[in-house]
Amino acid sequence: MAVNSNKQGMKKIALLLFTAGMITMSGCETVQPVAEKTQLEIREFQTRTYNQGEIKMVMKAVMNALQDDGFIVQQANVDLGLLTAQKEVDVENSAESFFAKAFTNNPEYRKNSITEASANISEFGKQTKVRINFKNKVMNNRGGVMSVTQINDEKYYQYFFAKVDKSVFLSNAKVQ
Repeated sequence: MAVNSNKQGMKKIALLLFTAGMITMSGCETVQPVAEKTQLEIREFQTRTYNQGEIKMVMKAVMNALQDDGFIVQQANVDLGLLTAQKEVDVENSAESFFAKAFTNNPEYRKNSITEASANISEFGKQTKVRINFKNKVMNNRGGVMSVTQINDEKYYQYFFAKVDKSVFLSNAKVQ
């Protein structure tokens, strides 16, 4: 008899767990896959055209916007219309590094995030076209690369170009 009541108790527990699982699952939100942007869509928000024929002035406006955001200019070549810059940020999480050091012999954790910018600034008739792209590289505590991702957030580029627009406006108004 004890065996029979034990089986019934197990069945009740299993039924209870199954019901709890179903309730939990029914409360979950369905996640729709994010549609990947095409290269043409990405290029569109990475590019801005200015009604300025002077590449040098627009390049300086791009440099100013990057420097305002904490980037260090690596290269600037007016003849090629090439501008590269990077910004490094310490992203070490004390809890992550603590647990990595405490529970492994060879700890690895996120240490730095490096955002790299590469701009192409060129004549386009009587206008100047700027195309810039940003990528983010996460480095570990040993200097190794953990991940590299292209920044494809349209708002990120809108925010950047708003700063360039302001710099171009100020240069045209001879304020800078």
